Amino acid sequence: MKNNAATAEVAQPYAQALLSIAQSNNLTEEFGADARTLTNLISGSGELQSFLDNPFILPENKKNLLKQLLGEGVNPYLRNFLLLLVDRKRISFLEPILKQYLALLRQLNQTVLAEVTSAVALTEAQVQTVKEKVLAITKAREVEIETKIDTDLIGGVVIKVGSQVIDASLRGQLRRLSLRLTSN
Repeated sequence: MKNNAATAEVAQPYAQALLSIAQSNNLTEEFGADARTLTNLISGSGELQSFLDNPFILPENKKNLLKQLLGEGVNPYLRNFLLLLVDRKRISFLEPILKQYLALLRQLNQTVLAEVTSAVALTEAQVQTVKEKVLAITKAREVEIETKIDTDLIGGVVIKVGSQVIDASLRGQLRRLSLRLTSN
C-alpha cells in the first residue's frame, strides 16, 4: 500500500511537468481527456494496476502494453511521458499523477469538481440542476461532475465540493431528525 503523502510528493512534480508540456504545446484539454480515459481504465482494472505496479515485470513489457493500450491516436508527447514514467520506475504512480494533472487543469480553468453521490442514477436534467447550484455556490467558471451511486442513501443526493458537503439525502435527513429527537 502506498503512503498518501509520499504518493502526492511523487505525483505533484510529474503532474506539473505534464501540464507544462501540455501548455507549451496548447494541448491541455486533449491531455485532460486522455488523462480521464486512462484514469477510468486503471481504476476499472485491478489487473492493469497490478501489472504496472509489479517490479518483476520488465520495463519493455510495460512499455509494449502501454503502446498497445494507447494506440496511434494518442499524442506523442503524452506517449513519451508515459514511457518516461516506466524508465524512471514511476509508472505505478500513473493514476495519482493523472488525478493531480486533472486537479491542476481544473485550477487553471477555474473549474470545480463536484462529487455527487445519489441513490439512483441521475437524469441529465438533474445533473444540470446540480451544476447550476454548484456554480451559484462556488462562483466558479465551470463545474465538473463526478457521479457515484450509493443505495444506502435511500433517496436524494450528497454533493461534495472540496471540503464542503451538502447532504440532501434521505439518510442524512433521518440522521438529523434522530439527533434532534435524542437531544430533547
